[in-house]
Amino acid sequence: MTRTTPPRPLDVVSLFPELAAYRGTTTRLHPAPGNPEVTASSVGGPMLWPADEPWPVCTEAHKRGSGLRPADIHRRRQILSEAWGRESSPGPTEEERQLLDELGRRHRVPGVGDTDPLPMTGLAQLYRRDIPDLPAGPDGADLLQVFCCPFDAHGRYRCELLVHLHWRRSAEVGEVLASPPQPQVVGAAGYVPEPCVLHPEQVVTYPFAGLLPEDLCERIYAREDALDEEVEERAAVEWQAEGAEEPEGEAADDVIRYQYDLSIPPGWRVGGFASWHTTDPSPVNCQTCTTPMELLLTIDSSEWDGGSGSWKPAEQADLPPHPAALPTGVIVGRAGELNIFACPSDPAHPHRCSVQ
Repeated sequence: MTRTTPPRPLDVVSLFPELAAYRGTTTRLHPAPGNPEVTASSVGGPMLWPADEPWPVCTEAHKRGSGLRPADIHRRRQILSEAWGRESSPGPTEEERQLLDELGRRHRVPGVGDTDPLPMTGLAQLYRRDIPDLPAGPDGADLLQVFCCPFDAHGRYRCELLVHLHWRRSAEVGEVLASPPQPQVVGAAGYVPEPCVLHPEQVVTYPFAGLLPEDLCERIYAREDALDEEVEERAAVEWQAEGAEEPEGEAADDVIRYQYDLSIPPGWRVGGFASWHTTDPSPVNCQTCTTPMELLLTIDSSEWDGGSGSWKPAEQADLPPHPAALPTGVIVGRAGELNIFACPSDPAHPHRCSVQ
């Protein structure tokens, strides 16, 4: 089944004509549970990895001998999906709850050192032929493969996700590695993706509001503030007419907002503009050549959520967010998103990341 983004609730360029100069595109990947082939773009699917090439490993010093078993994680998700999918009495039974608790236990792997080679998790592979906004890799590479360490014990604060990108020319791969190495345990379930097929769709996007010219940004927010006031005043009149007590701090959820409905779509996507909704916008320059970097890939914990829900694919209009909006099982931080940036001057230069 394809995935189609509904038209935007309003034409933002008709409200702010200057935005036309900032129009861009991004490709929503729309991952969905499935059984992808090794020759297909996928999240959590088999990698086109040569049998004679070492699999990526993490050798940074951190604890890696205790965690959740990947097989238990997959089984736990299966039980939950079946439980909530039941029409009569949805939700896990008492017997299922006991099994879920057992599958959620952490396990120790004896004799594992803090720097022993730890197989990375294959998150995704993306072919240029499938993804309109995926740039060419170094030396004409047409396949981007994304890996991560299954423990968040990296970086300055020992809590950062370690991502490894590998570009390759797919036509040069001969015998494919049949059984890639897997970590015995992982730090969290969010590092274990479920196999997903992709339904790439290129959509229009606009920059994060805080990166627009100051006057334009102020006018966008002023419009939304005025709409918020109108909604609150109208609601107050209705409450008084019904003799109800006016609630405090109730948000105007039906207001169409630039940030949530008109600019940057949620979910896994390639290209376009990064969102800076958690931190203030900051420059992301290549640490090799100082060139301003461009967004390569966004890994999101949810495919559609927040705002008015206007980004929900038309084919899923009647589905609740859980579990339909969480097909990959990948969780970034506290259900956020990971933006991966690449150097447009030389894609071989090291990438940079931002968690939002």
